[in-house]
Amino acid sequence: MAVELSITSDPGGLYNGKMTWFVVLSCMMAAMGGVIFGYDIGISGGVTSMEPFLEKFFPKVYRKMKEDTEISNYCKFDSQLLTSFTSSMYVAGLLASFFASSITRKFGRKPSILLGGAAFLAGAALGGSAFNIYMLILGRVLLGVGVGFANQAVPLYLSEMAPPRYRGAINNGFQFSIGIGALSANLINFGTEKIKGGWGWRISLAMAAVPATILTIGAIFLPETPSSLIQLSDDTERARLMLQRVRGTEDVQAELDDLIKASSISKTVEHPFKNIMERKYRPQLVMAIAIPFFQQVTGINVIAFYAPILFRTIGLGESASLMSSVVTGIVGTGSTFISMLLVDKLGRRALFICGGVQMFLSQIMVGGILAAQLGDHGGIGKGYSYVVLILICIYVAGFSWSWGPLGWLVPSEIFPLEIRSAGQSIVVAVSFLFTFIVAQTFLAMLCHFKSGIFFFFGGWVVVMTAFVYYLLPETKNTPIEKMDRVWREIGFWNKFVGEMDEQTKTEAA
Repeated sequence: MAVELSITSDPGGLYNGKMTWFVVLSCMMAAMGGVIFGYDIGISGGVTSMEPFLEKFFPKVYRKMKEDTEISNYCKFDSQLLTSFTSSMYVAGLLASFFASSITRKFGRKPSILLGGAAFLAGAALGGSAFNIYMLILGRVLLGVGVGFANQAVPLYLSEMAPPRYRGAINNGFQFSIGIGALSANLINFGTEKIKGGWGWRISLAMAAVPATILTIGAIFLPETPSSLIQLSDDTERARLMLQRVRGTEDVQAELDDLIKASSISKTVEHPFKNIMERKYRPQLVMAIAIPFFQQVTGINVIAFYAPILFRTIGLGESASLMSSVVTGIVGTGSTFISMLLVDKLGRRALFICGGVQMFLSQIMVGGILAAQLGDHGGIGKGYSYVVLILICIYVAGFSWSWGPLGWLVPSEIFPLEIRSAGQSIVVAVSFLFTFIVAQTFLAMLCHFKSGIFFFFGGWVVVMTAFVYYLLPETKNTPIEKMDRVWREIGFWNKFVGEMDEQTKTEAA
C-alpha cells in the first residue's frame, strides 16, 4: 500500500482515499511534460533577441535593428521568417495532438507521454546543432510533435490520478511546471548571452534535451491511470489494485464502480470526435473551444514569446531585457504556486474572475504609458521602463493564478470518459492553433497597432471574464466521473443537461 500523506478523504463521503506519495511522485514525473513546454516558450523568445543568433539565421532583421535608424521602434523585429521560427512548433503540435488522441485512447496515457518526450529530445538535438534555417525549423517541428503529445496526455493523466478534493492543486502543477521550464530557460538565456564567440544560443536550444530526457526515461516507469486501465481492458482486478495503491486505502469500490460504468459507456463509442458533436455534449464542446481560445488571446504570448524583444522595444539593452524576462518568470511561477494552494478552496470561477480584472487593469495601464511615452523613435525614460516592467509583472501574476493553470485544469476535468481523449485533443488543437496565429501575427500587430496592442488584448480579457461569469459552472470537489451534474448550476445549459437526463432514463427503462 502507498505511503499516506496527512490529508483526509474527499468531502461528502463520495469516495474514500487519501493523497499518497505514489500519486505525488507519479504526477511530478508526468508534469515534466509541462517543463518541456515552458522551456521551449522561454528559450525561443530569448534566443530571438540574441544578436549572434539573429545575425546567423535572420540577417535582414539584424541589419534592420542595427542600421535602419528610420524604422519605428515597434517594427524593428517585424519578420515573417522570424515569427515562423517561433510559430512552426505550434502547427506541428496542432497536427500531432489528433494523432495523440488515438494513441491515448487505444494504448493509454503513458505511451503518449513517452512519445512526447522522445520527439522533444530529437528536436532539441537538431536545434542545438543547426547550421541553417531549415535545420532550425525542422527541429522546431519535432519539438512541436513532442509538446503536442505531452499536452494531450499529461493534463488527463494528472486529473485522473488526483483525488477529487485535490485535483485542482495537482493539475495546476502542469502550469507550475510550465512556469519552471520558462524560468529555467530565461536564466539559461541570461547566462548564455554573455558567452564570447556568439555560440551561446546553441547551449540554450540544446539544453531542452535535459527535461526531455527526464520525461522520456521517467515515462517508462510511470503507472497507467485506473481510468485508462479499465478503458483498455476488462481486467477490473488490475484496476482495483492500482486504485487501492493510488488512493492509499482498500475501500475503493464506489470509485471503481463509477469508473467501470464510465468505461462501459466509453466502449460503445467508436468515433469519439463524431460523438462529441452530439447535442448532449454541447457544454463540454463549447468549453473545449472557448477556454483554450480565450487563454491565448489574454495576450500572454506577448510576454511568453517576445518579452526580451518587447523590453528591447521600450529601450532596455540586450542583457537587461533578458534579466527582465527572468523577473517576470519568477513572478509567474510564484503566482502559479499560489494558485495551487487556493484553487480547491476558492474554486475555479473566483480565480478566473479575479485574474481577469487584474490582467485588464495592468494591460490598460501599460498601453496608456506606451501611448504617452514611446514614439516611433528613441526610447522611454528608465523610470517609465521600470513602471512598465512592474505592471507586466502584475499582469503575469494575474494570468498565472487564473487563465494559465485553469485553462488546462478545467477542460481536463469536464469530459466524460467516452469523449475525454477527443475532447482534450480539441483543447490542445485550439490552443496550438491560436498560439500559432498570435505568434505569427504579433510582431506585425505590434508594428501596426503599436501601444494599441495592449488595448486589443485587454478587450478580449473583458469578454472572457464575462463568459466565465455567465457560462462556466464551479467544478471544485466534484469527482471527475460525476462532472455531468455541474452543468445544472447554469441556466443556459439546463436544456442540454435536461435532454441528456431524459435520454439516460429512457435507456435505463
